[in-house]
Amino acid sequence: MPDSCIEANGGPATLDDVRRIAAFNYGHFTVMQFRDGGVRGLSLHLARLDAASRELFGRPLDPSRVRGYLAHALASRIGPASVRVNVHSRALDREALAVPAEPDVFVSLGAPAPVAHAPVRVRTVQYARELPHVKHVGTFGLFHQRRLAQLAGFDDALFASATGEISEGTIWNVGFHDGAGVVWPDAPALRGITQQLLEGALAARGIAQVRRPVHADELAHFRAAFLVNTASVVQPIASIDATAFDDSVALAAMLRELHDAVAPEPIGP
Repeated sequence: MPDSCIEANGGPATLDDVRRIAAFNYGHFTVMQFRDGGVRGLSLHLARLDAASRELFGRPLDPSRVRGYLAHALASRIGPASVRVNVHSRALDREALAVPAEPDVFVSLGAPAPVAHAPVRVRTVQYARELPHVKHVGTFGLFHQRRLAQLAGFDDALFASATGEISEGTIWNVGFHDGAGVVWPDAPALRGITQQLLEGALAARGIAQVRRPVHADELAHFRAAFLVNTASVVQPIASIDATAFDDSVALAAMLRELHDAVAPEPIGP
């Protein structure tokens, strides 16, 4: 399938499908990297799609159905690819949103995401995603906050509550190291697939980690900070606001090795 094509439920998407998606911004998605014949964390991606479909459309999304669509889209693919799975519903009535509607699955392929290693500088901003535990298609605010951060001389934005509680970045999760182990913020946020993979890898290696509230006024106590998502995998954070972190590059390299040691899951059953 060429990069510019989109498949809907295993067949070509129609122009009406694309128009509906563009005009009615209600749905959810996940993005995965297809490499070495599979996807790291595929079962986690499928579970995410099922849970979000139940919440947004009142219907389950069978993982085997999505696997079939992925296999069809990737059948003629040679080499790695970035795969985006969008879930919308042709049957959903925007005037009767409480009525359960069968989800439709749109699969698009693109060039594999480049893995970024360069340290980034981010700033905190008071902001929270709507329905933060769902990877929904309402992303305007995220990219606007990234734009504002870049206009201010930073690379990206890190979200915090009105009381300074750190939650997540624009399209990434954040983690820290306090000298004893990895610290994950415990706040309303999307629990990313890469974060979940790293949590499992850290536990398997016996490396200390904890989930707890993290406040902006304690950032200076951390030795390292990093961001994680499916595209960048693990990227060091050089600084947050005026707080610099000396050990971020070394920590990110170690975490990247843990991630890369996780075996890709095959697309087929």
